[in-house]
Amino acid sequence: MLDALKARIGRMRLRDELAALQRSKAFYGIDEIKTVGISVLFTTAEDFELLRKYVNYLRDLKKKVKVLVHYTGKEEPAVQYSKLEYDFYSRKTLDWTGRPSGHIVQNFMDEPFDMLLDLNDGNSFALYCVGGLSKASFKIGRFEEDGEHLHDMLIDSPAEKGLKYYLRQIDTYLQLINSPAAQ
Repeated sequence: MLDALKARIGRMRLRDELAALQRSKAFYGIDEIKTVGISVLFTTAEDFELLRKYVNYLRDLKKKVKVLVHYTGKEEPAVQYSKLEYDFYSRKTLDWTGRPSGHIVQNFMDEPFDMLLDLNDGNSFALYCVGGLSKASFKIGRFEEDGEHLHDMLIDSPAEKGLKYYLRQIDTYLQLINSPAAQ
């Protein structure tokens, strides 16, 4: 019961902050994007390796990428990554309502990325907050049947299909935006 009350207060507080959020909105195809922010929950080393490959793919397309990784364990995951591109935060940085805090998270949310990829599977309130409060111009997130839609583009990608499927869906739609038929 206490957890439900905390969650309710957290969502009300987030709703107020979202109402006050100011950002410039834009709709970009992959060719127009220069900076990308990615917010993700660390689940497995395999998914993290897939994410690393995707970041490298974006870098090959000449995109500047910054990744914010939330992990729920007691210690930072033992994975290799570039400290310039990846920042981690733990459950220790969450306030009593489950919202992330601290300068690493705040700097990420304040960064005016051209595009934010919110890789939340729908189960992380912390990622929900980061995605919602990000000042990115173009926010992409997963469609949730009864979720509040905080993003500019929603991708229908069931969580059970996995991260690889979701990333493919994102690429497909970003390529469609670039196509002459879409313009």
